[in-house]
This record gives sequence, C-alpha cells and structure tokens, in this order.
Amino acid sequence: MSRATHIQPMGATYDDTYDDIRNAVLDAALPEVAFDGWSEEVLARAGKAVGIDDNSLHLAFAGGVGDLIAAFSKSGDAAMLAALEAPDDMKIRDRIRHGVRVRLEADADHREAARRAAGWLSLPGRQALGGRLVYATADHIWHWAGDKATDYNHYSKRLILSGLLGATRLVWFGDESDGNEKSWAFLDRRIENVMQFEKAKAKWQAASDGKTPFSDLLGKLARRRYKTHSA
Repeated sequence: MSRATHIQPMGATYDDTYDDIRNAVLDAALPEVAFDGWSEEVLARAGKAVGIDDNSLHLAFAGGVGDLIAAFSKSGDAAMLAALEAPDDMKIRDRIRHGVRVRLEADADHREAARRAAGWLSLPGRQALGGRLVYATADHIWHWAGDKATDYNHYSKRLILSGLLGATRLVWFGDESDGNEKSWAFLDRRIENVMQFEKAKAKWQAASDGKTPFSDLLGKLARRRYKTHSA
C-alpha cells in the first residue's frame, strides 16, 4: 500500500519542492524499515532503489532519518483525513474517538514501521520531533472535528489529545485482540478520563472567571495560529 500522499502541516510553512522524491523514497524504504529499522543506511538504499542521486536525496532529507519519519507521519495524517467523512451527526467525544481510530488504522499495513518510528523518536534528542509530529496529528483531528477555539483551549485540547494518541498507540502496537478491541477499550477509558477532567476544569474556570495565568497570551497565540491556518 503506497504512503505517497502528503499534506501541508497546519499552521506551518511547508516546502513541497522535493515531495515527489520524499514520496518515492518513503515507499521504497517502508518494506526495509520493518526489518532493519529507521536508519541512514535504509534511507540511502531506498534513494538508490528509486534512482535518486545523493545530492537530491540530501536536499530532500536534509534532516536525515528524522525527515523520513516525518514524511511517514505526514502521509499517515493525509490518509486519515482522506478516510474521514464529515462528522455532522457525531458528538465531540465520538469525533475524537473516531479520528484516533482512523489515524491508527492508517498505519495498519505498516504497524512495525510505526512501532520502530516511535522507538526512534523516544531516544534523547529526538523527542521534540516526536512531539511536533503527534501535535500535528492532534491538530488535524481537532480541525476535522470542527474545533475553532482561539483561546488557550486551542493548545490544551491538542496537548491532551497528543497524550491520548501516544498512549493509545503504545497499546495498539502490541494489540493482538480481535479487531483491536483492547486498543479501542483503552481509548474509551482515556476519553472518559479526559471528559471528567474537562468537567472539573469548567467548574474551576467558572469560579475564577475563566482566567488562567497564561490565558490571555495563549489566546492571542491561538487566534494568530487559527488565522494562519484559515488563510
């Protein structure tokens, strides 16, 4: 199954000049990654397999393996959004649950590659990239779900969903239950925990006039980010 479709990260400037190269190299690398992991050697072999010269390969993957994993993550986000239909009749919690499920299922044909990517990103010096990638996925899900928050909730929702995505993905990696029911049951419990937290937060906000120490600053940042995405 090809993973050659990419999308522009929301709220960011994305240089798509070398997307054709990234797409071809990613598809060539994925079969090897499941056995040899994400490495510079796999990247180089994939480039040669599709006829990419060393200079062009370096330009397309200036960040090395990290850029290849980023391409993998972005292609999964694209596959997720292509599979998601309009959520008109779904409650917010059901939209989020469905979005997470579809995102994980987008990696179903490359589960071992996804597991190895998570391991690579967990090592020192790489967590920042992992955080950016899962945050981008959470951002896509919230936008699909219809979220247009421009206050500090814009960020808190995405950070919470990032944690939920990461935790559910770890369960999913080792899930051998029928239909991944173990993973979906775990996801349901985590969403319920989040809903309880949100109820408690709403009561606290009501008692404090809806303000937090950083709510004004985060609100301005969120409004700026939303305008950039909508442009």
